[in-house]
Amino acid sequence: MGQLFAAAMGALEREQDRWFLWAPVLLGCGIATYFALRFEPAPLAAAGALAIAAIVRWRWREGSAAAIAGGALFAAMLGFALAQARTHIVAAPVIASERSTLTVTGWIELVEPREERGQRVTIRIHDIAGFSAERLPTRVRVRTLTTDATLKAGDAVSVRAVLSPPAGPSLPGGYDFARQAWFLGLGGVGYSLSAPQPVTIAAPLPWDLQVRAAFNRLRQTIAERVTAVLPGEQGAIAVALITGERGGITQATNAAYRDSGLIHILSISGLHMAIMAGAMFFTARFVLSLIPAIALRYDIRKWAAVAGAIGAFAYLTISGASPPAVRSFLMVLIMFIAILLDRPALALRNVALAALAMLIVMPESLIDVGFQMSFAAVVALVGGYEAWRDRPNPDARAPERGWLWRAPLIFLGGIVASTLIASFAVAPFGIYHFHQSQQYAMLANLFAVPAVNILIMPAALATLLALPLGLEAAPLQIMGLGISFMSGVAYWVASLPGSVIRVAAIPTLSFALIVAGGAWLLLWRTRLRIWGLAAIAGGLALAPFGPRPDLLVSRSGTLIAVRGEDGRLSALAGRADQFDLGRWLERDGDGRSPASVADPAQSGSIFICDSSGCVARVRERRLAASRHPAALRDDCERADILVLRQSRPAGCAPSALVIDAAALRREGAHALTFRDTEIVVTTVTGLHGRRPWSVEPSARPPQRPRLPRRAPPAERRPPSGLLEVAAPDAGPVSGDE
Repeated sequence: MGQLFAAAMGALEREQDRWFLWAPVLLGCGIATYFALRFEPAPLAAAGALAIAAIVRWRWREGSAAAIAGGALFAAMLGFALAQARTHIVAAPVIASERSTLTVTGWIELVEPREERGQRVTIRIHDIAGFSAERLPTRVRVRTLTTDATLKAGDAVSVRAVLSPPAGPSLPGGYDFARQAWFLGLGGVGYSLSAPQPVTIAAPLPWDLQVRAAFNRLRQTIAERVTAVLPGEQGAIAVALITGERGGITQATNAAYRDSGLIHILSISGLHMAIMAGAMFFTARFVLSLIPAIALRYDIRKWAAVAGAIGAFAYLTISGASPPAVRSFLMVLIMFIAILLDRPALALRNVALAALAMLIVMPESLIDVGFQMSFAAVVALVGGYEAWRDRPNPDARAPERGWLWRAPLIFLGGIVASTLIASFAVAPFGIYHFHQSQQYAMLANLFAVPAVNILIMPAALATLLALPLGLEAAPLQIMGLGISFMSGVAYWVASLPGSVIRVAAIPTLSFALIVAGGAWLLLWRTRLRIWGLAAIAGGLALAPFGPRPDLLVSRSGTLIAVRGEDGRLSALAGRADQFDLGRWLERDGDGRSPASVADPAQSGSIFICDSSGCVARVRERRLAASRHPAALRDDCERADILVLRQSRPAGCAPSALVIDAAALRREGAHALTFRDTEIVVTTVTGLHGRRPWSVEPSARPPQRPRLPRRAPPAERRPPSGLLEVAAPDAGPVSGDE
């Protein structure tokens, strides 16, 4: 045992120059631990653990096992403390009651066009009628039913809207929009009942909103001038690539780009920032090289690096400074700083510095899928580049021979290699979060990325430079040609048979093992890295054992899905339940549309319904969904599982499991798994816990009805052979997307 421990310590010592690369990983472990908790820890707990870790790290000598463990623990607890501090720093009130009609007055922060009619408007709150100052949220987001081109960032408006708190997970283990909204300061979402009206607010416009409004007005102006030259889909994609606003792109185009593996091109990230900053860098370097008095006396690489950093910052502000763009800017900035310091620009140490900066300032970035996928791809690409750069090269003159044919091959080979590496790196994240895998991403990127590098993004840079002179038409026409070609590639690849494989949800432990194994494999340099393959293999072995509940009930109680004998879900849903049902199907790896699953004629529903409710047989258990008091007595007596939209009536105390409105409001959506005689119930609250961002139940409890007297036999609902009908409509859809 002692020899094994000594061998392990020796291996770690040989990797000492790579220890720093693990700092953001350990910081992320602490952040992930905080967000995984089902309760909000006491502030002193994190501070105490951080102090203990610091003492351990300081007490033992450098290089000892205790010192290494203490340093790792300190980094993890620092991440934990940063995440908790950030949670309380951004804390703001949230609309408490569901679907409240309110009059909101404030300043427009952001206007986003939508594919169909209307806009999505984010409003910084000044006042809400009937709300005290301490109950006012920071901002709300409303969907308008009409498009108003005169609305600009910074305008003071008043709007009457139906608002709700940001929604929590639609099922246990699902995506938590309420948590994301908490860190965005978003206290309510909904839809407007009338167009926003201009008003006069006595209070001055907040200074940060003045700055943000100025940039958002600039972005809106750029978008208007771009679409004036390139109308339709071409213009919407051009606007997305220049300003970061993707609201005008149709769902069909988004789906084609997503299914072909090109969706990363529509989101401003590392590719776009690298092209823009690189173009500025090489242009500045070329111009400076034409001036001998400068080129022969100064290091023009450093001057060009400054120009590239300024260009990257300008593109960041114009593109809206979205989190992916900020991450990309940080990485580009650190690489330019490395050039200024005469250090290698492309190095994993620079990537680690960018990750540390992001996690320290915004710890919540760790749980953002964009952060995870972008850093996974960059770490894999830079690690691959370092391995290629450090390879033995016995013939240093080889690149000089045949450069005319070598250059195109190297360019295309680089695209193929980078696409393969990035695709493998992000595949676990795509499967875990989106439950699908794009099979022909390499083919699509092989055609599209050269168009982006050579045509689209250089034309976008030329457009930005030409806009002040009013000469943007020519570069935009060139950009439009590239966009048309790229969209054609996306639609073609997406239409190929088997372009997308849908995968059911995998366990979190499986995902964690694959990610940990990948990090171990990429960050170490010696043979120690081989152990990462064992972790990856373990994660892959656990992947097929993801949760597959037999019965799902939404928080509203209007959506119920059961698993049939064929292993697929059959749903009882209204019009308002399409979004939640879509998320359930995605998590199940089911490619059917929510509308087809909810339609008994198309899905072969196993629900049998009449005007009083519905029944179904699930794994030899009788499920009843009562919709009318007349059916309550029979359901209470006969059902093994009873789902109610109201509270359990007085006198209904069966041995069956009852999921009523009070339980759904308190615990959120329910997922039931049948194991022989046992029913395992998992709820959103039980799995995710009650955290500061959790959607709290309404303060007013629902009415508790009483069981009706037993009706005459002729009037009672028969236990079988009922009329099969579609589920009753549940009302209007939410105004927020």
